[in-house]
Parts: sequence; structure tokens; C-alpha cells
Amino acid sequence: MSACVPTHAPHSSPHRAESEHQPHSPPEGPRRFRVAGADVSASIAVFLIALPLSLGIALATGAPLQAGLVAAAVGGLVAGRLGGSPLQVSGPAAGLTVVTADLIHQYGWRTTCAITVLAGLSQLALAQLRVARSALAVSPAIVHGMLAGIGVTIAVAQLHIVLGGTPQSAVLDNVGALPAQLAHLHPAAVSMCALTLALLFAWPRLPGPVGRRLRSVPAALVAVAGATAAAVLAGLSLPKVELPSWRSHALAGLPEGPVLGLVAAVLTTTLVCSVQSLLGAVAMDKLAAGRTDVRRSDLDRELRGQGAANVVSGALGGLPIAGVAVRSTANVRAGAVSRNSTMLHGVWVVAAALFLVPALELIPLASLAALVMAVGLQMVSLHHIRTVTRHREVLVYTATTLGVVLLGVLEGVALGIAVAVGVALHRLTRTRITHEQKDGVHHVHVRGQLTFLAVPRLSRALHQVPQGAETVVELDGSFMDHAAYESLQDWQHAHLARGGSVEITGRAGTRIAEPAGTSAAGCRCRPWTAWRNHQCAAPAPTPTGSPAEEPAEGPSSHQLARGISAFQTNTAPLVRRELARLAREGQQPSQLFLTCADSRLVTSMITSSGPGDLFVVRNVGNLVPKPGEESADDSVAAAIEYAVEVLKVRSITVCGHSGCGAMQALLTTDARGSQTPLGRWLRHGLPSLERATDKNRPWARIAGREPADAVEQLCLTNVIQQLTHLRAHECVERALRGGTLELHGMYFHVGEAQAYLLTEDAPDSGVFDRVAGTTGEAGSKGTALHDTRV
Repeated sequence: MSACVPTHAPHSSPHRAESEHQPHSPPEGPRRFRVAGADVSASIAVFLIALPLSLGIALATGAPLQAGLVAAAVGGLVAGRLGGSPLQVSGPAAGLTVVTADLIHQYGWRTTCAITVLAGLSQLALAQLRVARSALAVSPAIVHGMLAGIGVTIAVAQLHIVLGGTPQSAVLDNVGALPAQLAHLHPAAVSMCALTLALLFAWPRLPGPVGRRLRSVPAALVAVAGATAAAVLAGLSLPKVELPSWRSHALAGLPEGPVLGLVAAVLTTTLVCSVQSLLGAVAMDKLAAGRTDVRRSDLDRELRGQGAANVVSGALGGLPIAGVAVRSTANVRAGAVSRNSTMLHGVWVVAAALFLVPALELIPLASLAALVMAVGLQMVSLHHIRTVTRHREVLVYTATTLGVVLLGVLEGVALGIAVAVGVALHRLTRTRITHEQKDGVHHVHVRGQLTFLAVPRLSRALHQVPQGAETVVELDGSFMDHAAYESLQDWQHAHLARGGSVEITGRAGTRIAEPAGTSAAGCRCRPWTAWRNHQCAAPAPTPTGSPAEEPAEGPSSHQLARGISAFQTNTAPLVRRELARLAREGQQPSQLFLTCADSRLVTSMITSSGPGDLFVVRNVGNLVPKPGEESADDSVAAAIEYAVEVLKVRSITVCGHSGCGAMQALLTTDARGSQTPLGRWLRHGLPSLERATDKNRPWARIAGREPADAVEQLCLTNVIQQLTHLRAHECVERALRGGTLELHGMYFHVGEAQAYLLTEDAPDSGVFDRVAGTTGEAGSKGTALHDTRV
């Protein structure tokens, strides 16, 4: 559609933007700094989680407790402002606890701060090299194993504090000292631990409506506050938080120690901080994938922001910083819409560090230790264990976990990488090839990756197939190198030449497109589905080196003939049985789908429907002329009447789309005075234009946001207006009144490949919401169609 209507002319928004702008650009205007209410509430929720955890992690590392507050504030303000993941919250992370504790034990606090600064500079250098995405090449089994090993180390160390003692520097030493520690329990510390853990695990499970409201308060805050209140009321004598004066706060000093040891420490800190932050950013993208108001993460920028935050935190005497999954998840679920939430949480931490010191110094250390111990145990995730077991990577996970626990973080990760490489090589070389005959058909099953190492075994299995036999080759793997491909093709050509048949299938018998050189009409592509809009390569040179001669037809007819031939070869066998059934029984569609003639709208694809499901009417601009205004063109009205009266469809959908050329033409040309066929047809869209420019009507909204520009506003409004025209048809009105018909409004954003349905909450204002997994059924009152919110 857009090819026949000029779309480059500038236009202005009807009533929201006076300045000219290109289609699909946001309306221009003065930029003002505003903080959304959702960001304020989310920042408070994150702050309430971050405050006790930051103190607990500082306690677990052996650093000054103020260092945790410094890192939390810097993570919010610096990483939040400069980072590339708008919703990720950074700060002192449990995954860095073991690394930091080891550094403090070996080099002291001031040198640890210097190492943090150097690690930040390393992250800035890596960001300049744009290598952030290479961190994603680390196997998830290694990352999960590293976190599990760190979690075990944290839990064992904090158990000593919970019991009233002092932890050792190594896990084995802590385990060996447990019997003596258990023989000298401190009942007060144990009671505070038990109360903290009870509140921590019971609070999220409070039943009923009251419990649902109470659960909005973070469990970590409730657990620490409850234990603190109990300790104060009971007058227990326990070690408590001590926050020295900020005037005596230790800052970074010059690094002291062996050069190789310091280099290894910087590399370890850089690796753990970077990998945890980048994987966290990717996880936040997945968590916020259904939202259009949040941009995807820029991983190089995120690495740069984390580096800057570590430089500042280390220089100010704070802990190393990384993205924190618990706080980031809470931020997203609390409804944060921008990085302002992360930055505000840093402001609240600064305020607490300055003005809440007397209250913080009432917190028992045993309560913080219990909180961190619970976090450590949660890092050993049963979900992760089930996942790596399902993917047959439990050996990598176990090796990494044990390596971190027994040797250290860097050594454990290196051991995990070595085991992962070994497992990958084992899988690459271990290929199982079997041959069997079943019901007269010879089956050759290849399980595993098909490389040159497996070619001899593949050749032996294929040559066991008799000449002229019907053969199925099942490739149950994800990789085939050139040597294996050539061997399979040579055998297939020879077998076909001797009168045999060959079908190559994938896993579970899915048919694979014919290999290159054998497809119909010279098409040299291998489409991943029968309907893929692939582009064929140029014809291969002839044996003499000259280009193959073009057929007599022109390029368009050649492409059409090639497509028809590919359909007969690849697609027709898949749909022949269903089409034969439809030919016998006649068409019985359940829906009338009225949409634009734009070539980018593939109705069957975006509705996941098959032959016979939809009765489709397409025209320029998905317009429904009002009864009596068809101007001698009754095609749309005839289709509506036939669908409702004869086919008895149960629903009618009007589907608009982004970048509609007809809507752009309505905005930029005067359809009233046009005498061309296209101009006369577009007059049926004038009511939509009038509705969109009516200042007394609110703008339609799409997934919680306003339309990007006037064109999108008109595209959305046009769907609502055409539904109004649709209800004016007598047959439709009668079916609606009888309850046998529903009306649906739909908008397809081409660039996002995302469908939106008109919801029933605000039919007059036109709220289009994202289709995400499931939809709730609704009636067809007004423009109320489907409520698609999950």
C-alpha cells in the first residue's frame, strides 16, 4: 500500500505538536526533567531492600559497614546514571562477597579499595574495546556454579556469626571449626537468627487480602527490623552495627603487595563484576521484554557505567559494585520506568547514611548475618540445578561449584571453563549413527553433531541401504560440517539416480527442505519454513564458467514461477490433505478478518491460522464504508453480508497497522477534492481523520503510551472508527443484538512484529494493549473486545 501513496511529505500533528516532523518520530518540544511517580515508589521499595543487604554484605566481607552504604549509594547514582541497563540496580553484590573477603584478608582494606579502582579502570578499558557481549559466551552452567559456590561459602562463614563466633578465612576451616562452635552456643545470637529467618521466609507467605497488602513491604526489611525491635525490647546484650564517624572513614590507598598477586586480584574482581553485571542486564531485558516504555540494555555502556562506579566507590572507600539481581528484579516488578528509580534509591541511601545512624546502630550483627546466610543459600538455586541437568551440563556446574568452594573464585571459574571445553569436545566427537528397516522403509538415524570425524561411520550406514529403497535420514543434531554435507549429498544423488527415494528430516521427524542444487526451479535457498520470504542467490555459474542463461520470462515472472514450483515441492505435500478436506466440506471460517492491502501484513502468520480459518477482506486503509456511501462499490459490504449471513462467522476483526500509507495520505492530501480512484476511496477515511483531530476526544493509547506521532494516532483511531461503521451495517447490528457475533479491533506494529488488541476498559478513548501469552475473553459491547493484559 505504501508504495502507491506518497509518504515523504511532512505533516503536523493535528492537535498535539505544532512543529513538523517525519512520520514515526516523536513530537518535538521542550525537554523537561520529570520523575514519574512509578519511579519514586519503585526507588523506595529498592532502598528498603538495599539498606539491610548492603550492611549485611559489608559484614560478611569483613569491611567497614559504611563501605556497604557507600557502594550502594555510588551504584545507584553513578552506575544508574551512566549504565546502559536503565532498570538494573547496582551495588555491593553477594556474588562479590568471597572475592572481597579474600582480598581484605590478604591485602587489607585500603589496598582492597585500590584494587576496586583498578578493576573499574579495567572495565572502562574493556568497554572501549566493545567486548561486553563476549562475556555472554560464558556458559550459564559456569555462572550458576560460580554463584552456588559463592553462596555455599557465604552461608558457612555467616553460620559462625549466627552462632556467636568468628568465621575463618577458608571454607574447610569454617567447616572444621563448626563442632567447637556448636559446643559454645550464644543463645541470644541464635534467637535473633531464628527470628530473622522466620520473618524472612514467613512474610512473603502471609495469607488473605491483608497479607497481600503487607507483602508489599520487603521481607528483608521486616526481618531485620523485627529482630532489632525484639532485641531492644528484650534488652539483649549482642554485638550490634557500629558505624564510625565519617571523619574516620578509610579511603583507598596505594596498592601494596606482590605485583602478580595484585594483577590476579584485579582480574578476578573485573571478571566477577563484569560477568555478573552483564548477565544481570540481559536478565532484566527478559524480565521487561513485554514493555515498550523501556529500552533494551546497551551492554558496552553498561560495562562503562559499572567501571566508572567501581572507580568512584573504591576511591571513596566502598565495596566493589556489580548489578544485583534481587534489587533489579524488585525494581522492575515495582513498576519502574526509567533509570531515575535507580538513582533515587542511591539518594535515599545517602540520606539514611547521614541521618539514620542511631537507628542503624541498633541492628544486631546476628540478624544481618542470618539475612546474608539466607541470601547465600538462595544462590544455590534448585531451578538452576534442574536446568543444567536437563541440558546435560551438571558436570560443568558441579566442577565450578566445588572449585569456587575449595580453591577460590578465579580458580573455580577457570576449572569450570576447562570442564565445559572438554564436554563440548566430547559432544562434538561423539556421534551415534544407526540403520534399521521398518515397514519396508530404511531409517538412518544420526544422533549428535555430524563432522568429518563421523563421515566414515555415516558412509558405512548409508551404503547398507539397498539400491532403489525408500529411505529416511533423520539428523538429530544442530551442526553439520562441509565434509559430512558433501558425503550425504553425493550418496543422495546416487541413490535417487538408481530409482530410490530419500527424505531428510530433523529432530522428531520434521521435514527438512531439499538440499542445495536439488530444489525446484533452480532455487538455491533452504527456507526454514515453507512460507519464509527468502531471497534466492544468483544462479550458479555453468561448468564452463559463464553465467547460467536466464529463462525467457522477465525477472518477475521468473520469481513467480520459481515460487510456485517451490510451493509444489515443499509446501503442497504438507497442506494437500487439509486442502482436500476443505475442498470436500467447503469453507467454514470462524472469523472475518478485514485488514489493509499492505504487503507487510501476512494475516495467517500474525494470527497463527491455517487454510480455511479466516475469511479475509483486504483494501487500501482497512476501510469499511458506511451503508449508503459505497459510491457504487459494494465489495466490502457484500463481503460483510456474505460472512455474517451465509458463512455465519462468529467474529469480525478490523486490523490496522503502523506506517499505513492511506493514513499518511489522509493527513497530507485533501481527499475531498480528489477525483482519482484512490482519492475517492480515501474519502471513506475522513470520519477517522475528524475523530483523530477532535480536541474533545482523548488520544488513543497503545500499551500504556501515547502514539509516536500523528500517523500512528490516525492508524489507531481509524480502527475504532471502522468498527463504528461496521456496526451500522444491518446484518452486523442484528447479529450483535442476537449475541452471535463479536467485534474485534487490532493494530499490528510492523517494526516491532507485535500485535495489539483493543481492550474493554476504555472503549471510547481506544486503549490498545499488547498480546502477551493469553487473553481473557470478553463480550462485544461497544468497542470492547479482548482484555489482553496478563
